[in-house]
Order: sequence, then C-alpha cells, then structure tokens
Amino acid sequence: MRLPILLLAAVSLAACSTVERLSRLGQGPELAAIENPTSDPRWRPVTMPMPNPGDPPLQNNSLWRQGSRTFLRDQRAASVGDLVTVLVSIQDEADMENSTKRNRDNSESMGIPNLLGLESSFGRLFPSGFNPSTAVSTSSASDVTGAGTLKRSEQINLRVAATVSQVLPNGNLVVVGRQQVRVNQELRDLQVGGIIRPQDIGSDNTVRHDRLAEARIAYGGRGTISDVQRPRYGQELMDILLPF
Repeated sequence: MRLPILLLAAVSLAACSTVERLSRLGQGPELAAIENPTSDPRWRPVTMPMPNPGDPPLQNNSLWRQGSRTFLRDQRAASVGDLVTVLVSIQDEADMENSTKRNRDNSESMGIPNLLGLESSFGRLFPSGFNPSTAVSTSSASDVTGAGTLKRSEQINLRVAATVSQVLPNGNLVVVGRQQVRVNQELRDLQVGGIIRPQDIGSDNTVRHDRLAEARIAYGGRGTISDVQRPRYGQELMDILLPF
C-alpha cells in the first residue's frame, strides 16, 4: 500500500508545482519581501553552550570602552537589528581516487557411502541411478571490481549584509542575511547565517565567513536557466524508485 500512496503523493506534488509554474507563465521569478527573519514560523532561537557566569571585572572610571575602535563610538554591530557585512570567499578543491578488486572461488563435495545400512535401498529410491560417494557437490565463484574518482573545484567570492537577530548571553551575535539578484528571467539567491564573536568584526564592520560558527551558506537560483538544468519530475521519480 505504501508504494501507491507515494506515487499518488509524487503525482500530486508535481501537479501543484506545474499549476504554480503555469500561473506565472511569461513572468520572471519574484523577489522575496524584506521582512523580519524572526517572524518566519520556522525561525527558532539559537541555544549554545555558555560558560559559567563570573563576576564582572572591576574597571576604573574612564570614557574609553573596552573593545571600542573609536573614542566616541564603536561602529561595529553589537545589538539586535545592527548590520554586519559577511565576506564569503570559498576556494575548495578535492581530488580522490580509489579502486577495489576481489576474487573468490569455492568448491565443496560430500559423499554418503554408508548411512545406517540404507545405502542398499538407494537404488529403489532413485531408479535412474545414484552414487553415494558423490551425494553432494557444490561450487561457487565471485568476482568484484570497483573504481571511483572524485574531482571537485569550487570558488565563490561574495559580500552580503546580514542582520543581528539575537545576542547570546556570552555576547556572541547570531546573524542572518539574504540577498537576491534578478537578471532578466533568472533569480540568484544568497543566504548566510551563523554565530560570530564581536571581536572578530573588523573596523570596517565586516567579518569573514570562516569566523562564523554553525555557518549556513546557500547560493543558488531559479528561473528559466535553472529549469532547463534541472531534471524533470518523472525522471527524479524514476531515479528514486528504480533499483537498477
């Protein structure tokens, strides 16, 4: 019963997606509205391990604030709603190759020359002939050969402004940012999220992506070009269901 249900669900999903695409026929992908990320029903506050609370350090009276880069005001993001620019620079390369080969041959034989005196009755049980010395004989052979190669090269250089959505008890900042760019009928979507330390923010209010803990970086798009590159729903369904 599960297979028909899955097929029906897949067909219904494909039909809904087709209707949605037909509804915006001839139109480009729409940009998402600028809104508070915490208003999303899927948004959840971030909880991270915190150090044990301690007494605040004693400080002498001074107009200078710890961590300030300017005498009058610290221009870096520090509170909920502040903006910080995340610099995404990813250069990733991987090259792996492996091979496997296995051979095995097996042969077994067993005879029953004497079996409680019943060997004299084998002739009546097997009129066509029976040789007790070769009652059982088995053989098997297996040959496995495998080879795999992986070569990957990625390079991404982007800048995106993110908003401080939460200040954790230890002072770390949770940032969330999204950027959308539409060129003709193609929409590019960049999403960035993670946790940063205030001291990792530069004097120009920027932070590198490798300073983000629990970093979530997504770069993709949708539109006419992406639709052509994506396999059809029927092909994706067959890739999932077919065991070959």
